[in-house]
Amino acid sequence: MSTKEKILETALTLFAENGYNGTSMEQIAQDVGIKAPSLYKHFKGKEDILNTLIDTAENRYEENFGSDKNIGKIPNSIDEFIHETVEKIRFTMSDPMIRKMRIFLVQEQFRNERLAEITTRHQIEGIQKMYQAIIEGMMQKGILAKGDSALLALEITAPVVILLSKVDRQPNCKKESLKIIQKHLQHFFETYKK
Repeated sequence: MSTKEKILETALTLFAENGYNGTSMEQIAQDVGIKAPSLYKHFKGKEDILNTLIDTAENRYEENFGSDKNIGKIPNSIDEFIHETVEKIRFTMSDPMIRKMRIFLVQEQFRNERLAEITTRHQIEGIQKMYQAIIEGMMQKGILAKGDSALLALEITAPVVILLSKVDRQPNCKKESLKIIQKHLQHFFETYKK
């Protein structure tokens, strides 16, 4: 791991634990094992570190989970949908960077407008738009009964977001939460399949 990557990883851990304002450049440098002035060889300052973390996490999330602009392939069956969705949830629950970023965003969303927008996009609007498009595609394929895809997307995503936040607070309930999510997805399709 490069020094730059160590700085980012350390900063994210400290931001998630102490908040952005509660983390100093000196603390980041100390935890990385370098002197504070050496940080400036890699970043202009703490805000540059934050922006790099946000961009890196956004790219990682887009690549591994998707978004309303990158929904991926429309599933051909309910089983395929459940499998793909559970894999996305496993990623977001288990990926250390994404988990720490989510914890950080939840804490900082009330202090930083950009972080509030990112949190809303990832936990509400973006995920709902993504699943709305997937549900519409599954309706067109005849897998799901026609209905209000926006409301169905809200119905399918809201419990998942709530359980993800529970896992962030209580990591030991990850296995139980995944089982509940799978049951929720199966119930959703039993209710709305064509």
